[in-house]
Amino acid sequence: MNSDFCDNDGARKLKAKIEEYWTNRGFDVSINLIDAGFVPAMRSARTDVRSNMVNGMPPRKKSARPEPGKPAGFARGMG
Repeated sequence: MNSDFCDNDGARKLKAKIEEYWTNRGFDVSINLIDAGFVPAMRSARTDVRSNMVNGMPPRKKSARPEPGKPAGFARGMG
């Protein structure tokens, strides 16, 4: 298995894995690939994977309407 997630191909695979994981759990997640170009310290080009997640969690569930009696926001670490 190629574990280089810094190149363009690896970054696309990682993006797909993250999106599939959170979509299967009912969350919306936004992931962007940013071409960082050549990085002298790495001696190669780099593609960054950036998302709207905070502390590894997506900000919201797919359903915009909360269940009756439940708060409107997603409580991290709960449920």
